[in-house]
Amino acid sequence: MHRRLFPSLVLALSCLLASASLQAADDPRQFMHGIGTARAPDGGHYLFYSASGLPPRGADADGSWPHDVYVSTWQPKTGLMSAASPFISRPEAQEPVSVAQHTNGTIMLSFEDGFDTRDQVSQRFGVYGPALAPIKPYPQDILSGGHSGHVAAVDDGFVVFYSEGWIAGGGVDDLGSGDSVHAAFIDIRGRIIRQVEVATGRRAWWPVLAAAPDRALLVWQQFARGRTDAALHAALLQPATGKLIPLGRLLDKLNYYTYQVAWMPAANRFLLAGTRSGDQGFALLITPAGKIVARADCLPATVREAEIMVRDRQALVPAADGQVIRLDVDDQDALRAATLPVGAQWGSTGTLGLPASEQDVMWFTLTPQGVRQYRQAASLAASDQAMQASCTAAGSEPASTARP
Repeated sequence: MHRRLFPSLVLALSCLLASASLQAADDPRQFMHGIGTARAPDGGHYLFYSASGLPPRGADADGSWPHDVYVSTWQPKTGLMSAASPFISRPEAQEPVSVAQHTNGTIMLSFEDGFDTRDQVSQRFGVYGPALAPIKPYPQDILSGGHSGHVAAVDDGFVVFYSEGWIAGGGVDDLGSGDSVHAAFIDIRGRIIRQVEVATGRRAWWPVLAAAPDRALLVWQQFARGRTDAALHAALLQPATGKLIPLGRLLDKLNYYTYQVAWMPAANRFLLAGTRSGDQGFALLITPAGKIVARADCLPATVREAEIMVRDRQALVPAADGQVIRLDVDDQDALRAATLPVGAQWGSTGTLGLPASEQDVMWFTLTPQGVRQYRQAASLAASDQAMQASCTAAGSEPASTARP
């Protein structure tokens, strides 16, 4: 099914059908949407992605999306990727797939699903062993009517952060916005331990997260009436207890969907990167207690739905014009930024990087034609001239950060 066709939208969309059809024809998500990875027992990496066939064919004649979840295995020693095979295949769309792996090897996949649900879509999941043997396989419901979820692993299991509901009007191409965001804590056996309401009835959606061992940083966009950009909000969740610590509005004038967060274990910090209106990239360094300790505001625009790759105290972020932003974090919480000219043609519906041989990085990006790969050489020179001075900011929380 076409994602976003919720019951509350049927009447409103009926009078906009011609316009919506044109927008859908230009929507790259109809081909591929969502990518994730997990370690395989043989030292390779599984790559999971949602696609409307291989090669992707786009929407069906009636405008619905036919995405299944596919899996390939990529070997860093050889650089070879196996042929993709269907992993989850049902009528309607299973997308965008999100993947997390527990330290014991257990893998969770979660996505919005249009198959056999009473509310147009349902946020669902499946749990599998390191060799993909089923533990609690798909389809497992988190919430009927849930959508756009992403998953991360914590010490005691998994956190799925997802949206609920849809409100017509506003947002990208005036297609509307989600209504609420919620988090589900699920143990490694696939049992839902608790659900937590994070932001209810606030036109909040596109929830992303990153997990430290005992907590998750939850980040989402919130509709700003009368504007074509959004506000960025965040909260900390301690899944073992269900304690939620709101962090409030982090910034305004956010480009819709263009933000991501990662946990950097070596630095004991979360890194949040994204793009504001005017295509101005930014990065925030955040402590496990939720304090912003460093900020960079002069970065290139980041790529929509691209994962942040973390290597020790360094983070790599896909950026405009085929670049990668390199962000280094020192032991004084200073951020040093530089750009790397990779020459990639990034897709906007899912990108991630994996460590390759000799300290290189292999990037995988989803496009209407399929999965593209780009190798980033470890010896690639950085362009960091004017950026170094203006992008180093350590110490107290910036004055531009707003709190409720």
